[in-house]
Amino acid sequence: MASTNVPTMTVPEVMAELAALEDPRMREVNLRHGDDHGVNLTKLRALAKRLKTQHEFARELWATGDTAARLLALLICRPKVFSADELDAMLRQAHAPKVHSWLVNYVVKKNAAVEELRLAWFADPDPVVASAGWALTSERVGKDPEGLDLPGLLDLIEADMRDAPDRLQWAMNECLAQIGIHHAAHRSRALGIGERLEVLKDYPTPPNCTSPFAPLWINEMVRRQEK
Repeated sequence: MASTNVPTMTVPEVMAELAALEDPRMREVNLRHGDDHGVNLTKLRALAKRLKTQHEFARELWATGDTAARLLALLICRPKVFSADELDAMLRQAHAPKVHSWLVNYVVKKNAAVEELRLAWFADPDPVVASAGWALTSERVGKDPEGLDLPGLLDLIEADMRDAPDRLQWAMNECLAQIGIHHAAHRSRALGIGERLEVLKDYPTPPNCTSPFAPLWINEMVRRQEK
């Protein structure tokens, strides 16, 4: 996206356009997952493409507190410009799961403070904040595991995942799967933990999609790697 310092739309104009894009049926579906908006994400991305990168305007949209506006803000911001303190505050304000996910994946992962935030969030007593720390840890497990205590992570997962709140449990389960997929030396233990805890074993999975149940997930991804 190209950069511009002058907003091509005002905040009220953007909010009006987002309101016009609202689909009550989509909102109903999204609400089941905790996301209080009904805007088609393809149309939201098209609006972001029109607006282009506008970091200060993104801050204004974020400040509205509106879920769709915050998703739009994350698409037009400059991820590297935020300070660690700003990102920490934003994460604690990101109550909608989609906003939380986009903030971590589209912004925090591109920021120089990512490792500082990973460590701080991983140990946070708020399970939603901690889930972001686990998500960033999963990223490192697959791409940059040097220095990570993989047996220690498995110990924590084995002890805490079964009874963890939903979003934290999901993030811990992803970390378990990533360890099993990418680290053959720990695969047997990861599979065993998944089998014993049975977290997400009965999660409804569409045809041709990989189950989030860690043993199935691990085995399928390893099978694909070995082709």
